[in-house]
Amino acid sequence: MKIDSHLHFWKYHPVKDAWISDEMKVIQRDFLPVDTEPLLKENKIDGCIVVQACQSEEETNFLLQLAEENNFIQGVVGWVDLRAANLEERLACYSQYKKLKGFRHIVQAEPQPGFLLGEDFCRGIAQLQQFNFTYDILIFPGHLQSAAAFVKLFPQQNFVIDHLAKPDIKNTDFFLWEKGIRALARYPNVYCKVSGMLTEADWNNWKEDDFTYCLDVVTESFGPDRLMFGSDWPVCLLAGSYKTTCTIVQGYYSKFSTEVQTKIMGANAVRFYKL
Repeated sequence: MKIDSHLHFWKYHPVKDAWISDEMKVIQRDFLPVDTEPLLKENKIDGCIVVQACQSEEETNFLLQLAEENNFIQGVVGWVDLRAANLEERLACYSQYKKLKGFRHIVQAEPQPGFLLGEDFCRGIAQLQQFNFTYDILIFPGHLQSAAAFVKLFPQQNFVIDHLAKPDIKNTDFFLWEKGIRALARYPNVYCKVSGMLTEADWNNWKEDDFTYCLDVVTESFGPDRLMFGSDWPVCLLAGSYKTTCTIVQGYYSKFSTEVQTKIMGANAVRFYKL
């Protein structure tokens, strides 16, 4: 089974979605399952994981409703306030939804560099395992050092790094990123999504070779059992297309065995998210 481990849906609102700047006009509109299903079929993708883009329980409920209405949505990574005093109650409530697989917080937007290590946040993360929820880590390279300290605290919790932790592909500035990503990969409970690369490159002038070094690093560091393909659609439209994201990843891994390709293009996501 081929799985896209990372895409988004939203009903665009200029205030709620203020992160979508005027530079990103191509995605200043609604993106819903009716837009996505033909792309998955065209690229022979069997299903997907939809990931939160807004930090509210309303967003989580919206995605769960879409998942209920569309069988190709295999799982949801939602949002819940992991620092809330009533978190256990909220997790117990959400555990009733079979397609809710885990949660994410937009850590890259938090002003505190050590946000992941905050006492309230860590107390929340410690409660995820009892409900079998995963956690997606969305960070920049500057967060990688604290991310390693963070995952060390939770050896039984399943984590996945979104978008390779956003290496600076455009400027080929990989020193801090490579050091941090290799350190993080030493923890066997940490996976990595091969996603979001297009928007870290020069949107208008990237070449397929621009992604090779970063793919080499994560493939060597995480190995074939802890990597999973994700399109980051529709954000990828800023620098390409859905097909482009598939072509880059499948092209790179075409030199690997069929078994490795099967793992990265779906089997690892199935195992990680318990699809």
